[in-house]
Amino acid sequence: MPIRLPETLPAFDILDREGVMVMGEGRAARQDIRPLRIGLLNLMPMKITTETQFARLIGATPLQIDLSLIRMSDHQSRHTAPEHMETFYRTFAEVEATGEKFDGLIVTGAPIEHLDFEQVTYWDELRRVFDWTQSHVQSTFGVCWGGMAMAWHFHGIPKHILDHKAFGCFRQRVLVPTSPYLRGFSDDVLIPVSRWTEMRQADIDKVPGLVTLIGSDEVGPCLVEDAAHRSLWIFNHFEYDSETLKREYDRDVANGTPINVPQNYYPDNDPSRVPLNRWRSHAHLLYGNWINEIYQSTPYDLNEIGRG
Repeated sequence: MPIRLPETLPAFDILDREGVMVMGEGRAARQDIRPLRIGLLNLMPMKITTETQFARLIGATPLQIDLSLIRMSDHQSRHTAPEHMETFYRTFAEVEATGEKFDGLIVTGAPIEHLDFEQVTYWDELRRVFDWTQSHVQSTFGVCWGGMAMAWHFHGIPKHILDHKAFGCFRQRVLVPTSPYLRGFSDDVLIPVSRWTEMRQADIDKVPGLVTLIGSDEVGPCLVEDAAHRSLWIFNHFEYDSETLKREYDRDVANGTPINVPQNYYPDNDPSRVPLNRWRSHAHLLYGNWINEIYQSTPYDLNEIGRG
């Protein structure tokens, strides 16, 4: 089954050319089925790229997905055309006011790692989002900074500044192979990492009920389940395209920003060569498993979410 997107959204044509099943509003309305309602709270500056990356992953399951694009109410994007934001996005305040509920919500990363959480201009509203998920969302997926922010909000787990950027593709161990979120996973996986901060396993271990599902001695915990808050946090970037790390590296080189060549990314670590995507299959597995777990647990009547 396809993911339902507006036919004028740039991701629609991109994914259609890739062979991802996409469906316009009219065709979807004629299907006698309740789609899963997934929200994407997009905190990244390059909105269209991020929309496409996540739509690609959640649109590859056998279920019909209705994707809603959400932004922070008082934060204006400087990197995406206002017309795009006006056409395809709603503010969280607008979503909150409707009282509507979602089967799933993805909270993306944001390039603001150097700031304390309380210094982020939209932190108070984001805290309201996190509290709202407990009564209006069946399962929440925090990605990179988004996951770190959830860990801080719900449990007071701090992020730590690194002395150099964790940048490249790093091997991670599957620590809980019986987790339903890791069905079909190999014993270890390669995952893109791009961050100046880290979460530490010792801090996570202090909180009862948190379970690290994937982790690495080199770059720390990767995927954490917080069952009490019906959420997952992933501190790395399964959603990245093949050339996302290359674009980040080329940008920093062009700007004169000190940056190391991303590890284990280019063949022979040679940035003149074309990078190979060695994480795509596990990315689809993880997000497909997440969608499946939502499908197995979410009530048919969305109004029942948060009442259990």
